[in-house]
Amino acid sequence: MKIYKIETVQHLNATIEECWDFFSSPKNLQTITPDNMSFKIQDFDGKRMYPGQIITYTLKPLFGIKMNWVTIITVSLENQYFIDEQRFGPYALWHHKHFFEPAENGGTKMTDIVHYAIPFGFLGRIMNTLVVNKKINGIFDFRRTKIEELFNSKV
Repeated sequence: MKIYKIETVQHLNATIEECWDFFSSPKNLQTITPDNMSFKIQDFDGKRMYPGQIITYTLKPLFGIKMNWVTIITVSLENQYFIDEQRFGPYALWHHKHFFEPAENGGTKMTDIVHYAIPFGFLGRIMNTLVVNKKINGIFDFRRTKIEELFNSKV
C-alpha cells in the first residue's frame, strides 16, 4: 500500500485560543468544506473535541457518489494539536494532524499534515494520480480560501 502525504501551512491573524475555539468544534467542518461535496454531519455528541470522540457524516467526495465517513479524534491537546483518523470511509488510511503554534510575527501558524492511502492497489495508485490527489488538494485550497476569509480579512 502506497502512503501519500499532503502538508499545508497557513498563518492566521488570530490568537491560538480563537483558532482552537473554531477548529475544535466539529460543527465548523461544514463551513470549511466545499458545498459540492454535500458534507453533512450525521452524528456527534455536540461537545468540543476530545480523544475518543466519534463523528459520522455523509459526503460526496468523487463523482457525486454519496458515502458514509466515520472519524475518531485520537489525540487532542487543547490549543496545540489534534489528530483525526478515518475509521470507516473511502480511504484505506486517513490520518490528519492539525497543529497550532504562535507565529513569529504574531497570530497563529496552523499546519495540517495528512497521510492517506487509497484501496485497490495498483488501480488505487492510478486513481490517486488521475483524480484523488487533485481532489484532496482542491479541498485544501478551498479550506485555505475560506479560512483566509474567516480569520485574515478582519479590518
